[in-house]
Amino acid sequence: MRVAIVTESFLPQVNGVANSVRHVCRELVAAGHEPMIVAPGPGPETFGDVRVLRLRSLGLPRYRSFPVGIPDASLERELAAFAPDVVHLASPIVVGAAGMRAAHRLDVPTVAVYQTDVAAFARRYGVRADALLDRWIGRIHRRADRTLVPSSVSRDQLAGLGVADLHVWGRGVALDLFSPERRDQARHDRLSHQGRDLLVGYVGRLAAEKEVRRLRELDGLPGTRLVVIGDGPERGWLQRNLRGAYFSGELTGEHLATAFASLDLFVHPGRNETFCQTVQEAQASGVPVVAPAAGGPLDLVDHGRTGLLFDPEEHFGLWRATAALARDEALRARIRRAGLERVSTRSWGSVVGELTQHYAAVIAGRRASAVA
Repeated sequence: MRVAIVTESFLPQVNGVANSVRHVCRELVAAGHEPMIVAPGPGPETFGDVRVLRLRSLGLPRYRSFPVGIPDASLERELAAFAPDVVHLASPIVVGAAGMRAAHRLDVPTVAVYQTDVAAFARRYGVRADALLDRWIGRIHRRADRTLVPSSVSRDQLAGLGVADLHVWGRGVALDLFSPERRDQARHDRLSHQGRDLLVGYVGRLAAEKEVRRLRELDGLPGTRLVVIGDGPERGWLQRNLRGAYFSGELTGEHLATAFASLDLFVHPGRNETFCQTVQEAQASGVPVVAPAAGGPLDLVDHGRTGLLFDPEEHFGLWRATAALARDEALRARIRRAGLERVSTRSWGSVVGELTQHYAAVIAGRRASAVA
């Protein structure tokens, strides 16, 4: 199949959308398919042997590192020249909406992948336009031939916006990268005061929508040291307020996998995740998880078995759950084993195999409609 992937974000950005597109593209090539990527902002114009069409962009106010695409006529022209069998819309908002219009004019079926709760994202930056944004997202996904959602919560959310033909499609995890075998005990002991403390880590963007300021609850938790892995606009505030924490900055590849596996606990404070890929990466790294009982983590964490969930509305709920796990070594061991088992079949190869079945279904549906 020839697959045009139209995405709102791609390298050099590091986020859930960009990372998913990267893995999907690699697995499509490995399976003999021919992808092309359309993405906003400056960056590499190839990904391996795959072409990346770059669109003009502008930076978001208060978040300049996140480029928003400005689609033009080149998008439809390049799609027509590529002649895709299907257009994959990765978290469609602006570029994805333009990709949808182009696909309709070219009579190419579309699979839209919902990944970002745009209204919640905007609220974190002081933009109160929930109804308007929900109408826009609903309109885009209602026009797609099929929408893939990352969790049951997202499925219910889009169903409430009138979107039909919804299918839950979770993310894969790089099992060849994230592994307990990556643990670096020397690194762990260096950061944990020679092994006296447990390392409690957060991994991800340091941004308001991740609710990272809640990490302040954990600074100074007895018997632990907080490790913050990532970068973003909230880093300055966190460094001023988390005096006992270690900040690694942004890590990728083997450096990230080693840092992950060298933790003793992983925590995610934010309640607006449609999936929460870092939960899976922690589980694959053999690290017990604490996550909010909201959004994507509800599908990834079986409370008390593959992790602990906390009520995000409860004051110091994150602290209580983390403290409970930190003081119970036997519980940590059980959660570690169950988490590893949960992700053992979630390789990107198997997950993209599911994705291509969705591609085939919408292509077959379009052909059947043409015959009728």
